[in-house]
Amino acid sequence: MKWFEPICLGLAVLATSPLWSQADPTPPEPAATGQANTKERMLTPPPVSSEDFAVSPLSEARSNYLGYGVAFNSAYSDNALGAINGHAVSDVSYSVWPTVALDETTSRLHWLLTYAPGFTFYQHTSSRNEADQNLAIDFQYRLSPHVTFTARDGLQKSSNYFNQPDMASASVVSGSTLATNQSVIAPIADRLGNAGSAGLTYQFSANGMIGGSGTFSNLRYPNPAQVPGLYDSSSQGGLAFYTNRLSQVHYIGVTYQYQRLVSYPTGGDNETQTHAVLFFYSLYPTLRFSLSFFGGPQYSDTLQAPLPPALTPVPQLRMWKPAAGASLGWQGHMNSFALSYSHLVRSGWGLVGAVQTDSASASMMQQITKTLSGSVAGGYAQNNVLGSALVGNSNGHSVSGTASLQQRFGQHLNLQLGYTRLHQSYSEVAVISLTPDTNREFVSLSYQFSRPLGR
Repeated sequence: MKWFEPICLGLAVLATSPLWSQADPTPPEPAATGQANTKERMLTPPPVSSEDFAVSPLSEARSNYLGYGVAFNSAYSDNALGAINGHAVSDVSYSVWPTVALDETTSRLHWLLTYAPGFTFYQHTSSRNEADQNLAIDFQYRLSPHVTFTARDGLQKSSNYFNQPDMASASVVSGSTLATNQSVIAPIADRLGNAGSAGLTYQFSANGMIGGSGTFSNLRYPNPAQVPGLYDSSSQGGLAFYTNRLSQVHYIGVTYQYQRLVSYPTGGDNETQTHAVLFFYSLYPTLRFSLSFFGGPQYSDTLQAPLPPALTPVPQLRMWKPAAGASLGWQGHMNSFALSYSHLVRSGWGLVGAVQTDSASASMMQQITKTLSGSVAGGYAQNNVLGSALVGNSNGHSVSGTASLQQRFGQHLNLQLGYTRLHQSYSEVAVISLTPDTNREFVSLSYQFSRPLGR
């Protein structure tokens, strides 16, 4: 089983971004300064960091707690099965999620574990009922005053990408050059997603830092008949970087990154390897605000599976492409905002091969009153498959948006209402092409307890 080893490896090294976020995983910086860091400690700029931007405002962030409870979710989708039956089929899903979260922070260590097993069943398409798993681990340890190790791992087993314990948290924003491309979204279908990272940074002088990290991701559809036109995929990557702090708020640097991107269509594997040298600049005007830019050349080498029926060998496709991107992140006491854009070669995430993608994503959360909060998130991606003229034109684009409100009743009860709109245009992906639009309304009721650790 080609997918089993990477998943076990990821869990073993505790190496991805959490599938849902309850706290900013970065240990708190000293509050006495208005700058992004102290004079001694440097930050890891977003282009070379594996962390997503913070989801919650500072007023919602928690640490050193044990949380547990249960969540009941229901959602209505007007496009549950895609084009399998030639027309859109609507359905209602019901989910129950026992949840547990453990967060511990010390002067040198911060780790966060969130786990929510569950079960989802559908009112009409009962054949897609599924036992769900959501597991996320985030670990950060300061080995010395100037050396920090981080590792993250996340696993989701579900029948729907949007079906998560926190139903508004599917859209995350990352400024990393190795962020996973998750823009191709299948209808209701058995799926297993796993992604992780591990990295080490060393501040060797007052204004100099070097570091490196490795990432991986896996997407598996155990029943391919449910997703005609989509395929399993995997990716592995790594980078090494150097950054220099010009002043308290200005960083510049350079990074080399490598990727191996594989998809598994019938008849053979399509593999792309990339190499890139990217220059970046990051600005930290305040403690919780960052603005970054990166750019440079990216080389890709693609080897595609032989074409049927004669299994004619396909020549390798080699090319140089410019790579570029930008990101912005801000976390306030009552709101948070993040925005990113990138032009890179990345995994096709279900498409027949690696893609040249132009993608943008944004998220915003606002604490409206003491008990009421709202959030909006959206994304756009244009995915052009490398060598699409030979393997079939699977090029296309995705546009999505989610808006939600969350009301807290007392200390333990939360109600969440939301709406998601998804449009995908992929003419050669059968499960998407005939019914490209999805509208999804959801409601969640959760009962949660939390207690400080050590009491």
